[in-house]
Amino acid sequence: MGTMKRGRPTTPLVLSDPQRQTLLSWTRRRKSAQAVALRAHIILACASGKSNTEVAHAMRCSLPTVGKWRSRFLRAGVDGLLDEARPGAPRKLTDEQVESVIIKTLETQPAGATHWSTRSMAEVSGLSQTAISRIWRAFALQPHRSETFKLSRDPLFIDKVRDIVGLYLNPPDRALVLCVDEKSQIQALNRTQPLLPMRPGQVERRSHDYVRHGTTSLFAAPDVKTGKVMGQCHRRHRAKEFRQFLRTVEANVPAELEVHLILDNYGTHKTPAIRRWLASHPRFHMHFTPTSASWLNLVEPWLALLTEKRIRRGTFLSTRALEMAIQEFLDLHNQQPKPFIWTKTADEILETLAHFCKRTSNSVH
Repeated sequence: MGTMKRGRPTTPLVLSDPQRQTLLSWTRRRKSAQAVALRAHIILACASGKSNTEVAHAMRCSLPTVGKWRSRFLRAGVDGLLDEARPGAPRKLTDEQVESVIIKTLETQPAGATHWSTRSMAEVSGLSQTAISRIWRAFALQPHRSETFKLSRDPLFIDKVRDIVGLYLNPPDRALVLCVDEKSQIQALNRTQPLLPMRPGQVERRSHDYVRHGTTSLFAAPDVKTGKVMGQCHRRHRAKEFRQFLRTVEANVPAELEVHLILDNYGTHKTPAIRRWLASHPRFHMHFTPTSASWLNLVEPWLALLTEKRIRRGTFLSTRALEMAIQEFLDLHNQQPKPFIWTKTADEILETLAHFCKRTSNSVH
């Protein structure tokens, strides 16, 4: 007996040759506006006979999004894929002017500069700075901003990603998974002049120069399941101190549990002394993140919280005061611990990175 499909049947979507050429041009332009390019991809996929559900899965977007643009296209053609006019005064900028600004922003550079500003774009386009700013905001363009990235070249990258993500999503039974890292050389800084506190209309201000009263290093290990953190400060950052921290972990984890440590490839984690210690403690299992991939370690966001909330704006008259402040932050966190939840599978991560690598290989240098 055959199965019956439920739900309203979708209206067949058929493209004319001009419509198909227009949609393909929107998807092939090297730096087309991403929102418009996605809509064009959705319509092309719908025209190939796929269901809305199949298109949503392939395009990695929601089902309502596919339904919205399918309906808009059936009602108004390719013009329906552009943003609708909003209530208010008639728009003074033409579509051609907007498109020209977007293309110049994405595909060209101003003479003698690395990126456009509203002033330089206004000069070459004949529009006002306000108009340029509105266009950029509408299409989420920020030429003044730039971020950095680094791709891992670890030959075992895929295997390590699958191993670590597997621990996050499917931790082994009767085992504790800890994310280990060190925040080294934390400086105990004291400003040379008194702090000017915040008041209405004025942010807190501090002098840019400081006196350093020594440094400390924090060894931290959040429990992936509970979010509770084991932490220990040491004045130096060597294999000897790391071994002491491992002993602390050993003393605080019930003897019947296996211990899985996720950590980076820092040299102190792989010395002969550490290997001998691990050999004598077989319940400890080391899982190393790929090189240049510290984002895989869930201890990183916790260390970022520590820096943001307690260290960056702190004033410390001694290393001891700094260590006491860190311990206080640890104790308060462990009173109501909240774990960081990993959501992406290894396949999703690898697919995203493959797409990113394709974009970078196709970019113009």
